[in-house]
Amino acid sequence: MKKQFIAAALGLTLMFSMGTGSVFADSSLNKVVKNTIGVSYKTGGTTTKGFDCSGFTKYVFVKLGLNLPRQAAAQYKTGTSVSKSNLRSGDLVFFNTTGKGVSHVGVYVGNGKFAHASSSHGVMVSPLSQNYFAKRYVGAKRVMSTSKFKAATYN
Repeated sequence: MKKQFIAAALGLTLMFSMGTGSVFADSSLNKVVKNTIGVSYKTGGTTTKGFDCSGFTKYVFVKLGLNLPRQAAAQYKTGTSVSKSNLRSGDLVFFNTTGKGVSHVGVYVGNGKFAHASSSHGVMVSPLSQNYFAKRYVGAKRVMSTSKFKAATYN
């Protein structure tokens, strides 16, 4: 009886922790992101042998059936602007890390977090509220239509 209770409690905990937008949820978007976590950073990288930030976002979206431009600044010119308060999984989030305009991009994964290729840690998930990113946040773009969004996040 005690083992059944523990198993049930663990199952409920896992179910609630894997909600919509979680990087570990069972969706096409999150599967692609999860499979790239820990891949090392490589300048110009566009494959699981190594990514730079825009190579990572391009890779993720190709896996979802969408083609993006290769560089972060060009990706920023695509899609529709969306406010930080209206972000949904799959939106691109942009940062000015060099002082010269858009220079870093990631994919919003929900719960205030985004996946990106960090030059120091490779592909990882970070909170938008992290001081470094909060100070450098430029904006977000929605590049997936509602039907693509549903296909990518509810599969």
